[in-house]
Amino acid sequence: QVQLVESGGGLVQAGASLRLSCAASGRIFSSSAMGWFRQAPGKEREFVAAISRSGGNTYHADSVKGRFTISRDNAKNTVYLQMNSLKPEDTAVYYCAADLAFNSGTYGTMIHEYDYWGQGTQVTVSS
Repeated sequence: QVQLVESGGGLVQAGASLRLSCAASGRIFSSSAMGWFRQAPGKEREFVAAISRSGGNTYHADSVKGRFTISRDNAKNTVYLQMNSLKPEDTAVYYCAADLAFNSGTYGTMIHEYDYWGQGTQVTVSS
């Protein structure tokens, strides 16, 4: 079983930056594709970014492309989401997710493709 713990959220002004971290337990982290999702109040959870096992392949949603960057450090069992030029519409609870089923070099963008989820961290961007 994989346990995920997010951190790094907070309240910032528009245009600021934040870096979210997701620490994973267990030795299987390096075998897991990882994803970040977010859920704003009253809205469905949506995909933000994903990264393959080695970190060699990444994918970002159009809404965050060019502003957010997903990365990982397998030696530290941690995945990151660097968020720059934050906008009020980025306000949401951000969740990291992991799954072992993806082949090397691949990742998922759908909620149902991930088996393990963190508890979430709140990001609030004021205008």
